[in-house]
Amino acid sequence: MQSRKRALVAAATSAALALGAFTALVGGLGTAQADTASGKSAAAAAAPAAAAASSGGVNIAYYDQWSIYGNAFYPKNLDTEGIAGKLDILNYSFENIDPVNLTCFEATKASDSTNESDPNAGDGAGDAFADYQKSFGSDISVNGTADTWNQPLVGNFNQLKQLKAKYPKLKILVSLGGWTYSKYFSDAAATDASRKKLVSSCIDMFIKGNLPVQGGYGGTGAAAGIFDGFDIDWEYPGSPNGHTGNHYSPNDKANFTKLAAEFRTELDAYGAANGGKKMLLTAALPSGQDKIATVETDKLGQYLDYANIMTYDMHGAWDATGPTNHQDPTYQSPNDPSNPITPGTAKYSTDEAIKAWTTGDPAYGIPGGFPAGKITMGYPLYYRGWTGVSAGSNHGLYQPASGAAPARGISQVAGTAYYKELTGIVDNASTTYWDAASQSNYFYNGNEFWTGLGSQGVQAKADYAHCHGLGGSMMYSLLDLDPSATLFNKIVNATKGSAPASCSNPTSPPTTPPTTPPTTPPTTPPTTPPTTPPTTPPTTPPGGTCTLPSWSASAIYVGGNQVSWKGHNWNAKWWTTNEEPGTTGEWGVWQDLGAC
Repeated sequence: MQSRKRALVAAATSAALALGAFTALVGGLGTAQADTASGKSAAAAAAPAAAAASSGGVNIAYYDQWSIYGNAFYPKNLDTEGIAGKLDILNYSFENIDPVNLTCFEATKASDSTNESDPNAGDGAGDAFADYQKSFGSDISVNGTADTWNQPLVGNFNQLKQLKAKYPKLKILVSLGGWTYSKYFSDAAATDASRKKLVSSCIDMFIKGNLPVQGGYGGTGAAAGIFDGFDIDWEYPGSPNGHTGNHYSPNDKANFTKLAAEFRTELDAYGAANGGKKMLLTAALPSGQDKIATVETDKLGQYLDYANIMTYDMHGAWDATGPTNHQDPTYQSPNDPSNPITPGTAKYSTDEAIKAWTTGDPAYGIPGGFPAGKITMGYPLYYRGWTGVSAGSNHGLYQPASGAAPARGISQVAGTAYYKELTGIVDNASTTYWDAASQSNYFYNGNEFWTGLGSQGVQAKADYAHCHGLGGSMMYSLLDLDPSATLFNKIVNATKGSAPASCSNPTSPPTTPPTTPPTTPPTTPPTTPPTTPPTTPPTTPPGGTCTLPSWSASAIYVGGNQVSWKGHNWNAKWWTTNEEPGTTGEWGVWQDLGAC
């Protein structure tokens, strides 16, 4: 899938850093098929066939490094707008890979991410000024105190430190890469030595906090204790469809897994050496089948705490004359005019993406096998739009356009708008429509067509996540929100809710199915099970003496399996092996059910 990215404008002095913006380019497309006619409706279509339900409620969101410029969206806003206390994980995006040393680094150098034809747009770029050199006054500081001249750490990092002090349960991760900064992942992941070099440098700089001294700030341990791990945003392993000039190799598929394994090993070692602290590792991962096929879906999950699947940017105004389409359809639609890509036959949808990760897609050689309980579904907090769109029969949906919708004042990119720039259109009864087939909202005012989240779409996606046992939600990006964080709160409330009374069949949309429905996927991952699988436990743990099977380091457990260990009963939240109950805290796989 394609991803938003930013244009960071930096000057020679720290005070001259200016507005960050973003733009996007189509990456690769996927597959789909069943939908019914679109139309304005107050409720989603009824969903048939029951499926197993779960209530994973983790909430993850991205805070962009450049939010502090033209958007004036500071870490303090995460406090005052009621966001920080509702998040489980905050990803700070993005940090870059040094093109020479293939390490994590800090620099104040502009990236020209608005120029898609420049293969060197992100080389050596970064914003060390925003990270730890910008002084914050008392009016925009999380704790209400102004930075002083002799602090070793100011900038966003210091504000995140203050935010974490106020919300100690909030985990903050460093996100590496993104659209513009993924060029050198392939090189850094290529060998055991280069993987170790990259990972150890990132841990040294961001976890141990040993920042280079720049502008009078930084130094040994200056940023220690702020970050709880990393988010890998490699767009994309083994694919030519990332930013122009990205390096890629057929070896990326295996090397990505090895890179995740190296991060897991070194983060675990650091945590063990620091009081048994659980260090987190997540990744932003694609939703287009062609790009999912370049990742080892059956192996990567053992190293990640969560996979943030980018279930958005499936369509947009990079196709300037249309036809208009959904950027984040939940299900396939038979009315979707977009052409499938070879070798598969389906078009892009959230449903197709999640199924590819969990149960596989033989047409693309995707084995599946990724634990559903570790997947967070991506929610875009921004919108894609066209102008010069006629109504047609479906209020502008699947209609030709004259071009991308004009740029708004803050986002500054044609065809894209923040939620806060469309508050008079989104969820307005006169401009909001519901496509029952794709289970998606869209917005049309007689000329402009916008695609993205409305209230019904948010609920439909949350219902899908609960019905398919997903871990929760991922949101990109918080700077897009209005001051009331309206869209954010809708997503959080839906994510924290429970599954609907009846869950839709994971192989078909909640309306008329295709003529030839896909084959029903297996109920278990396609990995080979152990010779003697763990005994399925009772749903209610027994009291008194331990009667559940004792945990075994050699056994493979899946979500819902329960064991006893050291006088307690434990429930597995997802697939695991060789992870001892009670050693990984609240973020580990094992949920403590109490003493036997």
